[in-house]
Amino acid sequence: MKIAIAGTGYVGLVTGVCLSDIGHVVTCVDIDEKKVDLMKKGVSPIYEPGLDELMRKNIEAERLFFTTNSREAYKNADVIYIAVGTPEQEDGSANLSFVEAVVHDISHSIERDTIVVTKSTVPVGTNDWIKGLLYKELPENLNVAIVSNPEFLREGSAIYDAFNGDRIVIGTDCEEAASVVEEINKPYGIPIIKTDIRSAEMIKYASNAFLATKISFINEIANICEKVNANIEDVAVGIGTDNRIGTQFLKAGIGYGGSCFPKDTKALVQIAGNVEHNFELLNSVIEVNNKQQAMLVQKAKQHLGTLSGKRISILGLAFKPNTDDIREAASLVIAKELVNEGASVIAYDPIAIENTKKELGNLIEYTTSVDLAIKDCDATFIVTEWEEIQQLPLEKYKELMKQPILFDGRNCYDIKEAKENSISYISIGREEVVCKDITCLQKN
Repeated sequence: MKIAIAGTGYVGLVTGVCLSDIGHVVTCVDIDEKKVDLMKKGVSPIYEPGLDELMRKNIEAERLFFTTNSREAYKNADVIYIAVGTPEQEDGSANLSFVEAVVHDISHSIERDTIVVTKSTVPVGTNDWIKGLLYKELPENLNVAIVSNPEFLREGSAIYDAFNGDRIVIGTDCEEAASVVEEINKPYGIPIIKTDIRSAEMIKYASNAFLATKISFINEIANICEKVNANIEDVAVGIGTDNRIGTQFLKAGIGYGGSCFPKDTKALVQIAGNVEHNFELLNSVIEVNNKQQAMLVQKAKQHLGTLSGKRISILGLAFKPNTDDIREAASLVIAKELVNEGASVIAYDPIAIENTKKELGNLIEYTTSVDLAIKDCDATFIVTEWEEIQQLPLEKYKELMKQPILFDGRNCYDIKEAKENSISYISIGREEVVCKDITCLQKN
């Protein structure tokens, strides 16, 4: 089947590449010529493990194409996917201007009946709005069916998720269109759920809101564990083995970030507000997460007394491992807070430095070496649990830092190991290891 994908951001590019890999002829459309030229060479503009290789494979097989000519791409397509961004506006609602621009292009490009599939995360009712926009501008002899097909890809494991997802949701009021989209996705071998359009739109928001709720819940439990001398990791195992709860998203830390959870939770609160419903639970989830992101700074102030004049390293800038995405990352909050407190900051990340520079500029220093990051520092903050950071021997901190003081926002190390290495190790929801030999460490 000939498929056009509008937008080559995270969702659009991964969707297009994977659809080409299961046998469809896919043309990805973007207005950025430099970006398109790069992708034609099999180079992804985003970091996602395995994506470049899959791109090159399907470009060589002549199933995957990239263009800035939307008219030609849409005119020849059996199905058009909308996968452009819907960034957050000041009030928390989704900005649909990119979606509207694509809809306008589609209405002036297609020359036969077409199926338009919305992959972008959009508020409930958006697909009805898209249909209305299309029919305002389409020639009278053309018909368009609208399908909501939300994505459930995790950054860092998107290729795996595309081929091993839990479900594919197809929402539409047109049975024929539902059958076509089901046929497109059949090679994945993933269970398909068919709903009406608005239910499909809500499923995406509800899924992310629930997962965000689990994260904020376990972080609140972690904060209580610290006060009652319980261990959050044992607690998480104890409740997670209950099949009704499950083990995923019960890892305590410094909160969620990225392009989905923060944006989608705020958007769902806004959607609820539009129908005069006060979503108190989700408002609390957001509030907990905002506080949690600054937790390490508060712990450092508690133990060091003052951060002014201290040299502090941040290990990890991306909001999670295996991505260069720093949107809503805890590292940004932490870096700004540390600088505001008078500290000098040096940060390490294997791939997210350039994106962070766009956000923080010269506010902090950057390095591509973990050793250089922690050398002669007064304290180290572990912010992203990259594998190489988790595997860094604790002896390295003792060897390179002024004094080995770790504030671990991802619980990377074992408490027993920290004690055996005589370092001060402050993590989330677990016993604090305070080395008495470290003179600058103080407990208020």
